[in-house]
Formats: sequence, structure tokens, C-alpha cells
Amino acid sequence: MTDKLNVVFVSLAQNQSRFFEMVGKSLAQAGHGIVHVCFHEGAVRELRGHGCEALNPYEYQVGSTDQVHFDDYGIHNPALLLGHEKAAYELSETKALERKFKGHLTAMDTILRGLLERGGRWCVVQELGGFTSVLAAYFAARRHSLDNWFIEPSFFRGRLFFTPNTFSAPIVTTSYVSASDEVRATLEQIVKSQSVVVPAKDRLHYRKASKKLLDFKNYRRLLEKSVSKYVHGEKEEFEHIGGHVARHLRMYINSRRNARYYSDEMGGQSFIYYPLHVPADFALTIRSPEYLDQYSLIDYLCRVAPLGYRVVIKEHPALVGAVSPARIGDLLARHDNLMVLSPALNNHEVLAAADAVVTVNSKSGAEALLHGTPVVVLGNAFYEDCPLVQRVAGLAGLQDALARALDPATAYDSEAALAFFQAVWDASCPGELYDLTSANVELFAHSLGSCIAK
Repeated sequence: MTDKLNVVFVSLAQNQSRFFEMVGKSLAQAGHGIVHVCFHEGAVRELRGHGCEALNPYEYQVGSTDQVHFDDYGIHNPALLLGHEKAAYELSETKALERKFKGHLTAMDTILRGLLERGGRWCVVQELGGFTSVLAAYFAARRHSLDNWFIEPSFFRGRLFFTPNTFSAPIVTTSYVSASDEVRATLEQIVKSQSVVVPAKDRLHYRKASKKLLDFKNYRRLLEKSVSKYVHGEKEEFEHIGGHVARHLRMYINSRRNARYYSDEMGGQSFIYYPLHVPADFALTIRSPEYLDQYSLIDYLCRVAPLGYRVVIKEHPALVGAVSPARIGDLLARHDNLMVLSPALNNHEVLAAADAVVTVNSKSGAEALLHGTPVVVLGNAFYEDCPLVQRVAGLAGLQDALARALDPATAYDSEAALAFFQAVWDASCPGELYDLTSANVELFAHSLGSCIAK
């Protein structure tokens, strides 16, 4: 390997490995050594066929995990971390997940030990996530004092956060530098077009449940995954095929059942807006796990909302139908100050009309600042240190934070908001995840190379 920092790309699916293959080749031309670790055996085979060094972590699994201890990896509460896969895959078998986590830890530990024996300096790069494969790569890297770079979308389309060695949200510190013309123009365009900032990798998720079910590409992918698993016996992280299909069918049914609760208009009454987060998203399961049960949070919000204010909720546009009709119906039966808006309504319209926005860590909290709407943030978010938001350490402080947010005397400083968004821009780098265009690959590789060089 070279004298430059060598990079271990960790991927969970073929779209990820194909992207990192292209980025890796660009970095290799700059002198970096590149190794791929894929929790997808089909991707390993493909990368090897292209002449890349690709390691299969399933080949490094041990027969028994009894001698694997979480404390050796600095993991002191693995049960909380397993909550992501329990929620994402709708599983309850704790022992099986524990064995899986330990198996991945052993595999990644062995792989990284072997790479370190070659000499040189190494780092791990992967998309932010809460699956045990991602967690194992992170904790094994830290055990060997290697930097682990997590990648996640920034607030701005076409920009990314590269965050080392933590699951926490990127820290954005407002320096009160005047916003550049580019940032001002970008923000003005977002407000004018009322466009939702969606990363390129997630655009196909922002469709109705019915359109997802009618997409022929999804059926072709289902067939490919089934053949890979049941015919060729290949392993991968996203192997719960039946559960994935059942969830999408259920979302379609739920979207039809929830339609009876939807309101197409916000009405004239003052309201507090809670935009529903993606269920089982990393932002909840790992960053703010105490708020994973959003129905309980909505129930409490309805109880502390001041008289005369409604609580308005709206499903996340990427997963319409993911909320339970039974639990939504129960909340509506117990709280006459609760309203469910149609997911077809533009989020910017709702944010602009709201008297306040309460969120755990949704990007809607940052979007609300564009409209001068007061924001109360409960969880770990990149905008939690923005001087314009009310940061709440726990539910006990929500009532007082709401009172401050709704106080007419609380002034909104548009220049402070612009300075904050400039800080967000400066804290992020240009590029998109999994966009295979040559221009984006080069842009991403340059951004990543600059970050790891620091």
C-alpha cells in the first residue's frame, strides 16, 4: 500500500459497492490504497471480477460467539444498539441479533487486523446507518484507533456531511459570517419552489405506496434477490425479503385506511406542527432512541399544547402508510385538538402556516427556519445549536419550550438564520451518495479525499 492514507470502503448492497468502486478508482489514481468490505456476497463477486480487492466478512465469521465480549469494543449497552434492526426489520429475537452482531464484530476485527499487518495508515468509510454490519465496522475500527468516516446528506441537495468517529449529528457552529450569494440564492429557490430537499439516493422513496407496488423494477429486484438467496445461497445484510414485501403491502393498505383521517386543509385555528419522522430511521433508533415511539410523543404533545392550539401531524412523504391506523385512530379518539393532514400537502405550506414546529431531529426543523417559524427540537440534530431554536433536554422541558416558542415577544432574526445556513453549507462538502455520473464521482472523491487528508 502507499504512504497515503488507505481507505476501507464498507458497503451493504450492490448500488453502494458499485459507487464506492468508482470512487475508489479515483482515489487510487491520487495514490490511496483501496480495499472493499461488502456485506453482500454478490457485490464481492462482482468487485473481484472487476479486479478490485474485495473482502467477504461472511468468510470471517466464527462458529461460536461465546468468547466475543462487547466491552472489548467499547460497547457498554448493546441492547440499545440492537434496537435499530429490531425496528427496521420488525424482529424480536434478541439472542439471534446478539450473535449476528458479535459475528460481524469478529469478522471486521479480523479483517482490519490483517490490513494493519500490511503496514501503512488506514481509515474506514461508510454510509451512516444503524445495522449491525455498519456498527461492527465502526466499533472494530475504533478498537484499532482507526478513523471511521460516516457519510450522510447535508441540508442542501448535492452536499454531504463527512463525520468522523461518532454517531452524533454533525456539529454546526454559527459563526455569524454573512451568507454568500450562492447560499442566499439556494435558500430563496427552496422557498420559492417549495421543494423538499431530497438526496438523490432517496428520490424513489418519495412516491405513493401504490406506485412502489406497481413499479416493475421492484419486482425484477425482488426476483434477483430471491434467486441470489434461495438458489445461490448468497448472504447479504438486507436478506429479510419476506418482511420487506409484507411491509410495503401493509403500507399500501394502511395508506388507504388512513385516508379517512386526512384533512386537506389546515383550517384557521392556530396550530403546532409535528412532522412525522421515518419510522425506524437511524435518527431515532440511535441518535434519539427515547423518541422512537412517536405516538407516545404525539400524545404528550397534545396534552401540553396550550388551549386554543391544535396539534397537526403529517406522515413522512417517503413512507406514506408506515404509521398505524389503529394508533392514529386511538390518538384522534382521545384528543380533539389533534389533526392529521394529507401527506399530499406541501410541507413548506404547513411549515409557513404553523405557529411553531416541534421535532425530534427532522430536516423539517431546519426548513421551518426558512419561514421564520419557531422551532422546538427534542433530539440530536445538526441544527440543535442554532440560536433560533428552542433546545429541549427532555420531555419535562417541552411545555416551557413551547411557551417560549409561541411567545410573540420571541423575535426572529433573518440574518441570524442566514448565518446559520451559511455555517451548514461550510460544514458540508459537495457530492451525492450513489450517483454514478462521472462528474459526481469525481466531486465526491475530491471531497472525501480532502476530509480524510485532514
